[in-house]
Amino acid sequence: MSLLELQGITRIFHLDGLELRALGPVDLAVEEGELLAVMGPSGSGKSTLMNVMGCLDRPTSGSYRLAGEEMGRRTPAELARIRNRHLGFVFQSFQLLPRTTALENVELPLVYRGGIPSRERTARAKAALERVGLGDRMKHHPKQLSGGQQQRVAIARALVGEPRIVFADEPTGALDSRTSVEIMALFQELERSGITVVLVTHEPDVAAYAGRVVVVRDGLISSDTRQAPRLASVEVA
Repeated sequence: MSLLELQGITRIFHLDGLELRALGPVDLAVEEGELLAVMGPSGSGKSTLMNVMGCLDRPTSGSYRLAGEEMGRRTPAELARIRNRHLGFVFQSFQLLPRTTALENVELPLVYRGGIPSRERTARAKAALERVGLGDRMKHHPKQLSGGQQQRVAIARALVGEPRIVFADEPTGALDSRTSVEIMALFQELERSGITVVLVTHEPDVAAYAGRVVVVRDGLISSDTRQAPRLASVEVA
């Protein structure tokens, strides 16, 4: 059984009386521990596909199973719990709270989850920051960190809940080439540890670090290929 299974998935939007098919029908299966890159030009449907897989949006039709469970029957509250407990998200714009330290930013998903003692939240957030190489930046605010460091804080925040899957939407889009390689090295380390990573990008150089590349055009999957991934060997400092 695949970790993610999409069958006949469509997403249709209605704007000013017009019907816009943004996605589908799409069939896709993602295995546990894969690093999958989803590519496509702007407006191709790749982010819509990620939003459906990440339970951020509901498909118009079709079946989406996550770990064997049908997501279409879940209530909004149930989907929110699934996102908080099993999924992690990383975005191009980092989405860190500016007046909050790196440590406090990383703790937030555990605060929202509830039921976790403050001492445990802090310990888990510290461990996540150390994992991404920011053990010495825990008390820094986002404005005191470089773009690459802010993205690593965002990755630590995605990891603190111990997710099975991390979704990353253009996570290197705001970074220089060297820092982008450092971020991809982190994603490859996550893959090696058994975490599934779904990466949305329009950059072939970034997709080269994934072992599988799905290309989306006009809301449909135009190709799905496996490849020998480029090794991101830059040390994270």
